[in-house]
Amino acid sequence: MNNRTAKIGIIGGAGYTAGELLRILLYHPYAKIEFVHSQSNAGKPISTVHTDLIGETTLHFTHQISTDIDVLFLCMGHGKSREFLQQNTMPNSVKIIDLSTDYRLKQDAENFVYGLPELNKIAISRSRHIANPGCFATAIQLALLPLAAKEWLCSEVHLHGITGSTGAGQSPSETTHFSWRNNNVAVYKAFTHQHLDEVQQSLQQLQPEFKHAVNFIPLRGNFSRGILISAYTDVDASEKELQTWYQEYYADAPFTLITQEEPDMKQVVNTNKCVLYVKKINGKAFIISVIDNLLKGASGQAVQNMNLVMGFPENTGLHLKAIGF
Repeated sequence: MNNRTAKIGIIGGAGYTAGELLRILLYHPYAKIEFVHSQSNAGKPISTVHTDLIGETTLHFTHQISTDIDVLFLCMGHGKSREFLQQNTMPNSVKIIDLSTDYRLKQDAENFVYGLPELNKIAISRSRHIANPGCFATAIQLALLPLAAKEWLCSEVHLHGITGSTGAGQSPSETTHFSWRNNNVAVYKAFTHQHLDEVQQSLQQLQPEFKHAVNFIPLRGNFSRGILISAYTDVDASEKELQTWYQEYYADAPFTLITQEEPDMKQVVNTNKCVLYVKKINGKAFIISVIDNLLKGASGQAVQNMNLVMGFPENTGLHLKAIGF
């Protein structure tokens, strides 16, 4: 085990994912933040933007970039990571973890490994470049991967999911405005959500012959953070076989937990956990998957990947308690 201190750089430090990344890394026992880059906030104390960090750090945003680091997190908008790496050369020694969509799909990946630890843990630990998965994609894949691993996906998959307003990012829009979001729920991107490509790619990694539709209806919720997915599909396996296999599949996954009671989002918000509930109903596997979209769906998973690539224990710095009330 390698417990040396990892020197960290963050590009795009003003958004939600960077704020959560900072919250975790400031107390990570093997991490030292060397710089937090933000062109628009350069010179400002980080706590003036991430106000939850007041009293926790004296770091300031900077427009300067150092290559004397071990890990670089890219927390910019989609399309910006590729642009940044084309304009800035990083030494081969620097591990890069990208939180955008830029390198998640095989046709775009170049030398990036898809960073879902429950699927690619060994490849991640051996890689220098990690494409962190999307939030909905993480919750959906963790619900379905055990079925694909047994080649139990034999028909269309139906998914329903709801996410909080932070899933849309920090930039304001009509559908993130409080007066629209409060006391409101709405469907968006039905059957066309961009994370479905990641899901199909991972399912076919485990079950290459799977060609059926993955039908996904996402909803915008009137809360700030969290994702709840419900999924169902025809399976021949019994309920006992399903539940036993899910436990076995995730036996080496410290953050993916199987419960016998229907979960809710408050069990996972503020944590890097995914909680799964598995039942057999009317010939179908029925799965509920809940995560925090900013942690297991983004920054927490990014730190989990950092731990793997740096040789730290996988759960280091991620012992976070849920906000139950």
